Amino acid sequence: MKIALIDSGLGLLATAAAVHRLRPDADLVLSSDPDGMPWGPRTPEDVTEHALACARAAAAHRPDVLIVACNTASVHALPALRAELEPALPVIGTVPAIKPAAAGGGPVAIWATPATTGSPYQDNLIREFAAGVEVTPVACPGLADAVQYADDAAIDEAVAVAAERTPRDVTTVVLGCTHYELVTDRIRTAVQQPGAPSLVLLGSAGAVAAQALRRIGVDPLPTDRPAPARGALTVLLSGREEELPHEALAYPEGTVLAPAGAVRG
Repeated sequence: MKIALIDSGLGLLATAAAVHRLRPDADLVLSSDPDGMPWGPRTPEDVTEHALACARAAAAHRPDVLIVACNTASVHALPALRAELEPALPVIGTVPAIKPAAAGGGPVAIWATPATTGSPYQDNLIREFAAGVEVTPVACPGLADAVQYADDAAIDEAVAVAAERTPRDVTTVVLGCTHYELVTDRIRTAVQQPGAPSLVLLGSAGAVAAQALRRIGVDPLPTDRPAPARGALTVLLSGREEELPHEALAYPEGTVLAPAGAVRG
């Protein structure tokens, strides 16, 4: 079993780690685009072109399913990816967890990139799944880039700015960019109000990983069984086969995926 994931950068780590938790024996292909990132400021046509390039590089390794572990690419490139690759290669997109967030009753904040915040795509999801719920879109300029480069100071600054824009009474924060799922603890610390109920943070990684397995008819491994042999990891950076980027090891999701012996220097 081989599962491929694409994203502009390290945002795919959260979903890849979720797949690894469910099926540690799965071979993983991580295809990102450091030469062309960030994708957010690009036109929809450019995003589609770059996403297709990442997907084609991954498809050359003959995976069983392709996960688009990127909100921006899912918004703009999913139809083109499916038109080219399916039905031979199933393609799974990533949608912000607005529906389960709204089910909790709110108030809800949606943290996303400036390009996604206020977009017709996000507005339509709010209208469809969160009618009657108080929802505050919160643009997070610079946060995805800071996470990509594991820049601790820049992450803290971007999170603080977004937290200032987040209403104090929110009960749930939707993480509308896959990069943000790598810094959930910092987001929780910045937004959680003293004495308030524990803040709910909702990303998409776990649900997307589970959907990918269902799509290819594979069940998660029971946790009470002995650990199977670890699957292989292939890393493609703008089509080149290389090692896992050093910055990935700044995050638990990266260290889980890293080959034995890899450490953060």
